[in-house]
Amino acid sequence: MLLILSLSIIIGLLLGLLGGGGSILTVPMLVYLLKVDPKTAIATAFVVIGSSSLIALIPHAKRAAVCWKSGLSFGLSGMLGAFSGGRLATHFPNDLLMLFFGVICLLTGLLMMRGNQHQPSTNQAEPISLCPLKLPLLKLLLNGFLVGGLTGIVGIGGGFIIVPALTLLVGLTLQGAIGTSLLIIAMNSAAGLIGYSSQISLDLELTLLITAGTVFGSLVGGYLSNYLPAQTLKRSFGVLVILVALYVLYQTINWQNWLNLNGLLIVVLNLLVLGGWLFYAKTLQQIDRTLFSDED
Repeated sequence: MLLILSLSIIIGLLLGLLGGGGSILTVPMLVYLLKVDPKTAIATAFVVIGSSSLIALIPHAKRAAVCWKSGLSFGLSGMLGAFSGGRLATHFPNDLLMLFFGVICLLTGLLMMRGNQHQPSTNQAEPISLCPLKLPLLKLLLNGFLVGGLTGIVGIGGGFIIVPALTLLVGLTLQGAIGTSLLIIAMNSAAGLIGYSSQISLDLELTLLITAGTVFGSLVGGYLSNYLPAQTLKRSFGVLVILVALYVLYQTINWQNWLNLNGLLIVVLNLLVLGGWLFYAKTLQQIDRTLFSDED
C-alpha cells in the first residue's frame, strides 16, 4: 500500500507540473504491479486522472493561467471523441489495448525528448498574451475529437499531445497551455469513463487510495510549477516514459507470434496509426504556417 501511495503522489506531481503524464504511469502500475484487468485499469485511470486534473487546475486558475474559451472548445469536442473511443475499446482484446498503449507511450516519450521547438514567444508580460482573442475553432474541434478518441481508447489523458496542440494551433504560451490542458484532461476523462462504464466495475477502495495520493501530488505539483523549469522536467520524464513503453511492449507482445498473420496484422496496424499520427501532425503544422503566417 505504501508503494502504491508513493507512486500515486509522483503521478500527481507530474500532472501538476507538466499538465499531463499521469495516466502513462497509472495504467502500467495497475496492470503490472497490481494485476488489474487492462480495461478496469484504464477506467480507474479516468477517475484518478480526472479528479487530480480538476484539483491541479485550481492553482493555475488562480494565476489566470487557464484559457477557458480554448479549453472548453477543445474539451467539448474531446468528450465526444473520448466517449466514442471508450465504447469502441470495450470490444478490443486486452493485449491489443496494451500494445496500442505501449506504442502511444513510445511516441509520447519521443515527443517529450524532442521538446517544444515551436513555442510562441513569451516576451510580452501582459496576462492577455496567455489567451489569444482569435481562435481557430475548426482546428480546435478537430484536434479535440482526435485527442479525445485516443484518451477513450487507451486511457491516456493526452496532456503531452494537448499542450503542443494548444501552443501551435492557438498560440498559447507554455504556462497557459499547461493550465488549459488540465481542464481538457478532466473533461475527456469523464467522457471516457462513461464510455467504459457499462463493461467494467471499479475497486472503490483502491481507486480512492490512488486518487487521494494523486490529488495530493497534483496540489504540490501545481504550486511547484511556478518555480521549476517545465521543459527540463519534461525531457527528463520522457526518458522514463520511453522505458515504460518498452516494458509494456515487451510484456504484451507474444514474440513467437510475430510471424503469424494475426501478430503481423496487429504490428502493421499500430505502425500505420503511428505513421498516420506523425503525418497528420506534420501536415497540420505546414497548413497552419501557410494559412496564418500573414495574420500577425
